[in-house]
Amino acid sequence: MSKKVADQNVYAELGFKDAGEMLVKAKLVVKIAEILRQRGWSQQEAAKVLGMTQPKLSKMLRGQFRGISEIKMMDCLVRLGREVKIVVGPESKRATGRLEVVAA
Repeated sequence: MSKKVADQNVYAELGFKDAGEMLVKAKLVVKIAEILRQRGWSQQEAAKVLGMTQPKLSKMLRGQFRGISEIKMMDCLVRLGREVKIVVGPESKRATGRLEVVAA
């Protein structure tokens, strides 16, 4: 039985130890980039609003987000006027739970 594409983690397939974290960050960055594109902001404008330097924002948007925490990325979304909710669900039937990003 094959996994759905949405359930696959390319970082795990590439052998990254922190594949789950990398996937969460990637999904957060995709949403940030989408909002910035919709607003038509330059990276300079966006960096000021997001509280980071333009070079750091540029790296993040190019997928170089090691050193940028998920918390900082969630803060970026809040600064962009988005609601960010952390929901702790019921106990998992797996040995460990999972972390998932769902953009509404």
